[in-house]
Amino acid sequence: MDDKYDLVGFFLDKEGVFRSNIIKLLDGTAAEESASSISFAAGTFAAVNIVFLMLFFSQFAILWIERKAVARMQDRYGATTALRSLWVGENGVTAGEWWNMLPFGAGKPVGAINKWLNKKYGNRDENFATVDRVNNRSWMGKTIVPGFFQNVADGMKFLVKEHMVPQRADKLIFEVSPFLIVSSTLLILGMIPLSSGIYATNPDLSILYAIAIFGIAPIGVFFAGWSSNNKYTLIGGIRSAAQLTAYEIPLLLTLLSVAILSGTFNIIESIHFQHSAGSWNIFLMPLGAALFLITMIAEVERVPFDMPEAEAELVEGWWTEYGGMRFGMLFMAEYIRTYAACFLFTHFFLGGWHLPFQGTIGSIEFLGLGGLYLLIPGAVMTLIKSWLVFLIVFVWARFALARIRTDQILEFGWRMLLPLAVLQVVLSLVYRLYLFNPEDMSAQNDVAGGMAWDAFGIPFFVPVATTLFWMGIFWVYLNDEDKSVAQERMFHVQTVEPAGTVVPGQE
Repeated sequence: MDDKYDLVGFFLDKEGVFRSNIIKLLDGTAAEESASSISFAAGTFAAVNIVFLMLFFSQFAILWIERKAVARMQDRYGATTALRSLWVGENGVTAGEWWNMLPFGAGKPVGAINKWLNKKYGNRDENFATVDRVNNRSWMGKTIVPGFFQNVADGMKFLVKEHMVPQRADKLIFEVSPFLIVSSTLLILGMIPLSSGIYATNPDLSILYAIAIFGIAPIGVFFAGWSSNNKYTLIGGIRSAAQLTAYEIPLLLTLLSVAILSGTFNIIESIHFQHSAGSWNIFLMPLGAALFLITMIAEVERVPFDMPEAEAELVEGWWTEYGGMRFGMLFMAEYIRTYAACFLFTHFFLGGWHLPFQGTIGSIEFLGLGGLYLLIPGAVMTLIKSWLVFLIVFVWARFALARIRTDQILEFGWRMLLPLAVLQVVLSLVYRLYLFNPEDMSAQNDVAGGMAWDAFGIPFFVPVATTLFWMGIFWVYLNDEDKSVAQERMFHVQTVEPAGTVVPGQE
């Protein structure tokens, strides 16, 4: 089902507002014959930049989400710097009259606004002597998104730090590697749609294109580790190349399963298929969803698969020698890849911009409830789903699981994930050929959606039965924790006897 907010149509439709006005402006000029091409180029430029900026700046939300979520897990507040700190400062300490350093005569009006804000929303209050003395900026509870602007402060810190190249490093490759990693990572955002009407580009093979871009970054990672002329960075680069190779193949097979089930290599068409067939892919291939998440966590080198960056033994892994904004760029690239993984999981397994129960609720006409439900922008739904995937999967895994050894990472990828990915391909073929009923597919813009996964006269029988089966399998394996029986399993520490019963020296 198409989203009601069509940004691409607004800018690229020849009869739309944007292009038609440009053609009218060029009417009667020397560029009249090229008016259609000029308007198309201008519309494409505007659409691509707007979508890219929406995707890029929404990324700051996941940095804030991770900081706040981790702080709550550790029973603390986390980052608290807010926009309000500009005029109130931190516990009474401010940057002085910083507005006087602004160019173009902007200092006086900004200073006046700052003084008004400090007077109106400051912490000076004669009725509260302790607060007045300590000047605790948070007591009023009127901070603006506390902690969010800490990300901006960190970015500014990276910008002003000095960049140094190791004396015996290969300077050319050392300097080029971060740009290779970042540029290839940013290209991924160009493939990600926010909705059916809000996207930068939509090639027919967008799934393959996105994965091909993911495969470029490991080259830059290895070059960065090798060119630094440092043992730790070299080991980190080798670990990264081996790890990414081991997990790229299961990832590709998992996405092949998605393409087989959806019948397309196009991201937007695969999302439309989920609505038209009547079920999100996560209910048809829970194994594929788990494989995708595990391989993506390994691809972006987050805990528990962060051995290439193991600070306990490799200082900071393959980017040890990078400082200043070069380090900031590599840090940003890691989060962009993580963010892209959240978007791709949303599109491939969670129905993209489609709302939960969109077909059922959208068909309700009583008091216009269904119509109001459908007015929720698809781009907003895509962002919310992606943020939740990041919070529930990537953040939770990072602070709930322990780092595992390199040999365990490689063995897990080659000996466990690869066979499971092949199994998922076979299952997708079986589902598409024998369990899918194309006659019950709905039209693309049908609000109610289709019922192509019914069986035995029971609506949604296939996704419900599949989900229950795999949830049972997952439950059995996740609860297989009898350490006293399986001594050979990968546990670093085992405590079989109760605490206080072991005699030192006789364990």
